Amino acid sequence: MGKISRLLNSISINSTLKLKNRIVMAPLTRGRSGSDRTPNALMADYYSQRASAGLIISEATVISKQGIGWLNSPGIYNNEQVEGWKKVVNDIHEKDGKIFLQLWHCGRASHSDFHDGKLPVAPSAIKLNGEYIQTPKGKKDYEKPSALSTEQIKKIIDDYKKAAAHAMKAGFDGVEIHGANGYLIDQFLQTKTNERKDDYGGSIPNRFRFLDEVLQGVMEEVSVDRIAVRLSPNGIFNDMGSTDFREQFTFVIEQLSNFSLAYLHVMDGLAFGFHEQGEAMTLADFRKIFKGTLMGNCGYTLETAEQAINNQYADLIAFGRPFISNPDLVERFTNDWPLSEEGSVEIWYASTEEGYIDFPEYQKKS
Repeated sequence: MGKISRLLNSISINSTLKLKNRIVMAPLTRGRSGSDRTPNALMADYYSQRASAGLIISEATVISKQGIGWLNSPGIYNNEQVEGWKKVVNDIHEKDGKIFLQLWHCGRASHSDFHDGKLPVAPSAIKLNGEYIQTPKGKKDYEKPSALSTEQIKKIIDDYKKAAAHAMKAGFDGVEIHGANGYLIDQFLQTKTNERKDDYGGSIPNRFRFLDEVLQGVMEEVSVDRIAVRLSPNGIFNDMGSTDFREQFTFVIEQLSNFSLAYLHVMDGLAFGFHEQGEAMTLADFRKIFKGTLMGNCGYTLETAEQAINNQYADLIAFGRPFISNPDLVERFTNDWPLSEEGSVEIWYASTEEGYIDFPEYQKKS
């Protein structure tokens, strides 16, 4: 336990939120909300099992019907969804846990099958180069999205604001704005997906404008010290990777550092691929720029997480897949117990308890 004591230490974020350790449960899309996208008792059990994490970040949660791009993912745009999330949040709080809601809009990483035949939307009409997307009507090819008008952009910003208000009504400890992994905000940030010539494209500051206005809108409903942002400068997921990524994300991080955010969540690891458009950006790079609480994510092990904390490159480390099969991940790290195997990917996104809440806690052999 001594060798990982820093990872297990409590931490206060902006003096307003105290976490019992620095181990974060990363957002993990699991597809258990059903077609109405309302959180349910199964989800409450799943999150409650993992409440020993210092912080849980909810699975990506769509801010509107337009934002949908994944089967059976939850939403936060109507009262029924708010009530469903209340049960999840209350169960976590009863175990002295903390949870942020991740706000999500899929942008072009969607399909007209989710939208009654209407094309998905994006900064520019650039098709995602991917193998296929799973829709309510089966596997389909990605489509060329519809480029957003300025009026439509303002409406989406308002949807983020309303979703943030709903999150506070549900009792969440804060919200995380999903600006990573090739979804709508990331699509605005990167030249690969943003060819606009108006105020939302054409320059590095203009490509940041959408995220900036989303953040400003969310701040009208949530105290800034309870708001986080997630970025993935190195990632290839959803066909991302721009030649000027280092310049763009350096600027973005500089701007975000001017806010007293709860934390900046960076997908810095290369475990899920690297676009190789330049030298990868590391936590050490971000630490030089960002003044606030910094969270690393993607492929960390216990050893590499502790190293990042000890080197003061990160304040928090998020773990994704290990939390799927190890609901007691914190206890396993604490006691140096072995981790369970992750299991089959096929069951991760099923609609049943299997591969979701049926992973046992560690049992010592007698």
